[in-house]
Parts: sequence; C-alpha cells; structure tokens
Amino acid sequence: MTSSSPEPVRFVDLAAQQARIRDRVDAAVARVFDHGQYIMGPEVAEFEAKLSAHCGAAHSVACSSGTDALAMVLMAKNVRPGQAIFCPAFTFVATAEVVAWLGAHIWFVDVDAETFNMDPASLETAIASARAAGHAPVGVIPVDLFGVPADYDAVSKIAAREGLWVLGDGAQSYGARYHNRRVGTLAMATATSFFPAKPLGAYGDGGAVFTDDAELAETLRSILFHGKGANQYDNVRIGMTGRIDTVQAAILIEKLAIFDDEIEARNRIAARYTSLLSGHVATPVVPEGLQSVWAQYTVKLPEAADRAAIQARMKDKGVPSAVYYAKPLHRQDAYSHHGVAGGELPVTDMLSGCVLSLPMHPYLEDDTQDRVVEALISSL
Repeated sequence: MTSSSPEPVRFVDLAAQQARIRDRVDAAVARVFDHGQYIMGPEVAEFEAKLSAHCGAAHSVACSSGTDALAMVLMAKNVRPGQAIFCPAFTFVATAEVVAWLGAHIWFVDVDAETFNMDPASLETAIASARAAGHAPVGVIPVDLFGVPADYDAVSKIAAREGLWVLGDGAQSYGARYHNRRVGTLAMATATSFFPAKPLGAYGDGGAVFTDDAELAETLRSILFHGKGANQYDNVRIGMTGRIDTVQAAILIEKLAIFDDEIEARNRIAARYTSLLSGHVATPVVPEGLQSVWAQYTVKLPEAADRAAIQARMKDKGVPSAVYYAKPLHRQDAYSHHGVAGGELPVTDMLSGCVLSLPMHPYLEDDTQDRVVEALISSL
C-alpha cells in the first residue's frame, strides 16, 4: 500500500473564510437579487458608512478597484504632463501605472531595508532630482507594503515643506494602525483594494478612497460615474466607470463584520512565524507603535541563497511561496524612461533578489504553519 502525499498548503485560504460566513453572504447576495439594484444599490452607501465607522475617515468612496481608487484621486488633483509624482519602486505596478496614465513624470524612490516602505531620505533626493530635471513636484504616493503603514510622519513633514500632497497607497494595509490611527486617516487621501486575496477582499474587484476632505469626496463620486453633475447625463468633468457593484458591496459588508477578528488572527500567526523562523531567515519588522494586517508574511533569505531552488524544494513538499517583487518598477521596460532618485535604488535591488513570501491568512492552523516552517528551513 502506498501512502498518499499530504494535500498542498494553500497560500491564501479563501475557502475557510467562506465556510465561516457562507450563510450570511448568501443572504446578502439574495437581498441584492431581490431588489435588483445591481449598480449603486443601497448596500453601496451602507458599506461606505461602515468603512468610515471602522477606520475613522470622514468620507469613504467605494469604487471598482484599488487601481481606479488611485487614478480617481490623481484625476481629482488634475495631475498632468510636466508634473512629478514620487513613489517607491518596490511595489506593485498599479502605484506607478496611474501616474503614467495621466502623462506625469514618475520619480522612483528607494525603500527602507527593514520595513520595505518608502525611505524619506531617498524621497528628498528624488524631489531635488526632479526639480533639477525641470519637472514640477506635486505629490507623493507612499505604499504600505505587505500591510505595514509607511512612515507617514516623516513623509508628510517633507511633503508639507515642499508643497506636495500625500496619497496613501493602502492597497495592502486596510485595517492596519499607525500610532493608534487607522489606515485611511493618515494622508490627504488613501486608496485601498478589495481584490480577493487582500486582507479585506471581495469576490471580485473592488476598492475605496478614504478622505476627510468633503470637496474631494464629492469630486471622486463624480469621477467614478463618468464625471456626472446633477445626473449621469450632465457631465461636468472627465470621468470613468469606477463604480463598485452592489453585489460586491453586500459581500464586503459581511466580511467587514469579522475583519477585526481576522486581523487579530493574522497578527497571532505572524508572531508565531517570527518565533519559529528567527535565526534561520530575516523576519519582517513592524516599527514600534504600528500594527500590520499582514497582507504578506515576507522574509529575507540569507545572502547568496538560491531562491529559485529553495522555492522548488518547498513546492516539492507541497508548500507554496511567492516573490513580491522580483523585478522592481524602475527596471521594468515600460517605466525605464522615468526618474530614479540619485540614479540608483540599492535597497530596492537588494530586496528584489532575496525576499520570499510565505502562506498567510487568518485560518492558518498551527500544524500547517509548522509544515511551512519546516519546509522553508529544510530547503535553505
């Protein structure tokens, strides 16, 4: 008799969460089917109100994706060619993509080797470089990578001195805390994503913008509906189709109801990972006073480690892993003509060669986590 191999570990286990709330989700979706308001139905406004109550932002504007959330804010700020906007190169492409859509100059900034977030010193270098190149700095987009809020105090201080607005890219960090303030209240505006694999994820695309600026929120609501004024046939500005659909809003209401419990579980699981992996790999750092939502649990492999070989050995043991991000944005062909702070981003380049993300979700049981840890350590 041959023994069967254990079932592969899930990198993100959406099925476990769905089993927990399936009856509530089914009922929520059924209510939408019953009233039939699939676009801008009552659940959209209800979801926005619950988001504001949860994070503390005066205004929450739900929309079609995290990318569109970023883009809508840039459109509202009238971003245009000749202007310069600063963002880290160690992030998902959407952060820079929306700047390029509007024809502005992207200036890539290096990141901190411990937090993976924007390095304020590199931001200062980038601002000086942009001005020297004849570009007009207008805004900065710090990214809360892997669920840890960026250094908003330092970034905001620089931005205020230089006359720049700050748009937080919280696509991976909704629910995180920065010195007792939640993501959504740390910048002029904050964009987030409800992509299914995010800590608070829909069953499709979705996103939101948070702001305390009532005029900005009103403009965003116009932009996401084709630039409407009094109605959709009164077009007062250039807009887009940026609405979240009612079904996704209904689902997210039910997911938000259990979200704080899931954040607590994520932090417990991350702490256990750190305890078990310390001394084998460089474990993630969360600065004092901050709380992560652990969109990813990302370690740094030892110097000269063969990451591809390690991943292959882990996969043979049924344990998946992922690399975010193997090719940073300043080295992507589509962005090679944009600016680079100081001409090089050494920390970004170093991290892109050594980071490795492990399975992370609120339903990761101890025995499965032990299996992940053993697979990594034995594969080093």
